[in-house]
Amino acid sequence: MRSHKNPLKLIEILADGKYHSGEELATIFGITRAGINKYIKQLREWGVDLTSVQGKGYCLASPLNLLNKNKIDQHYQSDSHCEILPIIDSTNQYLLDRIGQLTSGDCCVAEFQSKARGRRGRKWFSPFGSNLYFSMYWKLEQGVAAAMGLSLVVGIVLADTLRTLSGQNIKVKWPNDLYLNDQKLAGILVELAGKTGDCAHVVIGVGVNLTMTNPDTNIVNQKWANLGNVDRNLLVAQVAKVLKSKLIEFEKHGLAPFIHDWNRLDNFANRPVKLLIGDNIIRGIAKGINEQGALLLEQNGKINAHIGGEISLRIDE
Repeated sequence: MRSHKNPLKLIEILADGKYHSGEELATIFGITRAGINKYIKQLREWGVDLTSVQGKGYCLASPLNLLNKNKIDQHYQSDSHCEILPIIDSTNQYLLDRIGQLTSGDCCVAEFQSKARGRRGRKWFSPFGSNLYFSMYWKLEQGVAAAMGLSLVVGIVLADTLRTLSGQNIKVKWPNDLYLNDQKLAGILVELAGKTGDCAHVVIGVGVNLTMTNPDTNIVNQKWANLGNVDRNLLVAQVAKVLKSKLIEFEKHGLAPFIHDWNRLDNFANRPVKLLIGDNIIRGIAKGINEQGALLLEQNGKINAHIGGEISLRIDE
């Protein structure tokens, strides 16, 4: 496996947002300037936005708030384990591969994901150090059926946590997105493992745009928003802490106690929307959710419930 030790060390040096000359960096690493150029190329492949100016050296477009385990643990203060994985294919896959070693509330966070995914296997744009890439494991003793509505609870937790940290009017979108000013801010991916009749192993993935610039338009093909600069270590700890608390409540009482919060945060409440189900389009007025997590649509004066993994919600314009 290719070692990322030196490129990661280079990012730590450049994270202050100041210029560092190639000569200075070559001395630090004990290699040639050409060797430094190889590390710089690696950083650019990870999506790091940096410039080079002759006579001044290399500089990041803006300082980076790198993840730090001690800072996360200081804020989190939990018996659950939170692991930092600077470079990973997917935080969700990392936990799915280790289910037998985990306890509920264990989580991981990454600086960069090479094979991040969203719903239905779609790619998720994950540049280094500019967003939140977080996953948590949870064991549901009641089985797979008990996970119904879980992504909605995660959305509520995430929206309220981000509101508290940023002061912005963040909303939820059924069934698994967060919106800011009618633009996508975050996505949630809940993946399940387990046989019918057994307990369910759940991995909850969260991706939040923080300071993303120039995303790959082949991957990001809708209007998007950034939360802006927040303390990422505090953000990780707060998401982990509140999510763990609310998952305990969800496990005991299901979705019902959260419906009021969903209605409070619903980006599309009482707005005309369209559901895309395959090639079919269903239009109506969004009226929140029911206790099974289904989307309620008012159509010709009647409320109808819609649920399913292939449904996409859009503003009807």
